Amino acid sequence: MPKTDQRVGLGFDVHPFHSDRPLILGGVKLRDRDGLLGHSDADALIHAICDALLGAAGLDDIGHQFPDTDAQYKNIRSTLLLERVIDLLSSHGLSPVNVDVTVIAQSPKLAPHFLAMKGVLAPILGLSADRIGLKATTNEGLRSWGHDEGIAVMAICLIETA
Repeated sequence: MPKTDQRVGLGFDVHPFHSDRPLILGGVKLRDRDGLLGHSDADALIHAICDALLGAAGLDDIGHQFPDTDAQYKNIRSTLLLERVIDLLSSHGLSPVNVDVTVIAQSPKLAPHFLAMKGVLAPILGLSADRIGLKATTNEGLRSWGHDEGIAVMAICLIETA
């Protein structure tokens, strides 16, 4: 039986809040205002997943793959970026096995949205929902995201040869 090549990757992303755009996390629009500032739709959850996957594959990070100096990525949906990352992994003979994500934010409460987020992420990642871990925590009032100034996200993944 051939041995499977497995690799682990870690991703991190942080964005400050911005009042004039929607809040989108995990591909789900959570509210119409007080979203996150960024060149794309600023979906920090998906950005962290992208970096975890790219890192596990030994590829350049999301900033190199989709630079904020390139107008084609202005306001792009991060779900499209994740699709491109999955295509890139596939072209290298790699596919995700699972992802696990922790969002650090004082607000909003995210647990009620996790099922919808898994519904968006699972088909893109080619995973069943039980292979996607989503958790949220506060930062107990510490640092900028603890003062409700933004959101930080950590993601880890396992990938393997397809």
